Order: sequence, then structure tokens, then C-alpha cells
Amino acid sequence: MNIKRAKEEIEHTVKAYLAKDALGEYAIPAIRQRPILLMGPPGIGKTQVMEQVARECGVALVAYTITSVTEYTMSEIIASIYAKMEATGLSEGILFIDEINCVSETLAPTMLQFLQCKTFGNQAVPAGWVIVAAGNPPEYNKSVRDFDIVTLDRVRRMDIEPDLPVWKDYARAAHIHSAILSYLELHPQNFYQINA
Repeated sequence: MNIKRAKEEIEHTVKAYLAKDALGEYAIPAIRQRPILLMGPPGIGKTQVMEQVARECGVALVAYTITSVTEYTMSEIIASIYAKMEATGLSEGILFIDEINCVSETLAPTMLQFLQCKTFGNQAVPAGWVIVAAGNPPEYNKSVRDFDIVTLDRVRRMDIEPDLPVWKDYARAAHIHSAILSYLELHPQNFYQINA
């Protein structure tokens, strides 16, 4: 799927997970909320999309790139959520964990617990926070590992591919210089390349 469609689906998911019933409780309890897993090549816009979704949904965003996990890191992430809530006055938000598939195999149970139960050890992600994780496919990063079927069963995976027409719509809205757009019209093969 392209990044525009992924953004729309993430927005719908965030709004659904944060919707409340007549009693003011979350209509979909946290234990039933499946984290989103964005998989796509580096530089495609995963982090940028999360910033846009948070802004458009009116929620806070805490973003971490996580290549190794320790008790300190877990505590730091949870503390960052509470600090963001205090700084912004927003009690709801998105916890975005990038490069989640770069953690070592010994920490896989910790990641499974995080994705399934919204906890790091004995520290829970606060109610009203939606988890979105991201990673790069193995062909772009030698240190990544594939998730096992149990972990994949706990997430909603979205595979994102580069899409020039979608990027051009974004570029026009962001006032990217017209020379770049003209160049890509003539050389669309140069839109997205990764060289090892």
C-alpha cells in the first residue's frame, strides 16, 4: 500500500481506539487494540506520517527509535509518555516505536509482551495511548529479524511501498520546488533508490 492509504488507515484506527461509549469508557478496551506495524523501506515517510496523524487527530506523539531495549529504555519510554501528557495537556496519544524489528532475539519476549499487553515489564502504557511500531524489511537493514507468527498475530501489519504520484501530491501541498517535480516527471526511475 502507499503511504497516503496507510495514513488514512492509521487515522481511522486511532479514532476507533480512542472512541468512548456513553459511560466515558473506551469502546474498544486496550487489551483488544492491536498495535499497528508499519513495514517499509527507510526514508519512505513512516515517522512523518505519524506526526501528521497525531496532529490531525489532536493527540500527542511520543516517538522512539529502538535498536536495543533495557529496563532503563522501558522506563524512559513510559516516563516520556507522562512527560508529554503533562507538557501538552493531552491525555491521549500515539506511542511510535521505530526499528522495532532490530531488537535482539533475546528481547523478543519483551517486545511480544509490549505488543500484546501494552506493558514494558511491570510498567503499562497509559490508557488512551495507541501503539504504532515500524521497521524496515531485511533487504534494507542487515540487523533486522523477522517477527515470529505469534508476534505477527498480535499486530496489524501494513507494508508500505514508494509511490511517486502520492509523493507528488504531498510535494505540491508542501511547496517543494517545482524543479524537483519537473525532474521526477522526466526521470521517475530516480524517485526512490537505496544503494548499499
